[in-house]
Amino acid sequence: VQLQASGGGLVQAGGSLRLSCSASRSTFSINDIRWYRRAPGKQRDFVARITTDDMTTYADSVKGRFTISRDNAKNTVFLQMNSLKPEDTAIYYCNADLTDYNGRSYLEFWGQGTQVTVSS
Repeated sequence: VQLQASGGGLVQAGGSLRLSCSASRSTFSINDIRWYRRAPGKQRDFVARITTDDMTTYADSVKGRFTISRDNAKNTVFLQMNSLKPEDTAIYYCNADLTDYNGRSYLEFWGQGTQVTVSS
């Protein structure tokens, strides 16, 4: 199984980006999934989470600006980021609990990151 994050880029403050995290075709289902980010010189921080029941949780720093959602048919999760600030600059990673077609579970499986840079 693989997770691939995409959608990062360079944007001006106040702008928007939409990140995607897609699972490989060997993945039967994505269960809970989380976004984290690591800013330069800082530790990795939790950003948002969505459960299989579509319950969402956000870090205080992104509440009201970021929205996490999922498309189960495509095994893809999105992070819509609006009103971006320079302090949102970081590498964004998705982290998920997955199940493959053999019924094997992968807990807290990390995907590759995608760079988000917000200029002032």
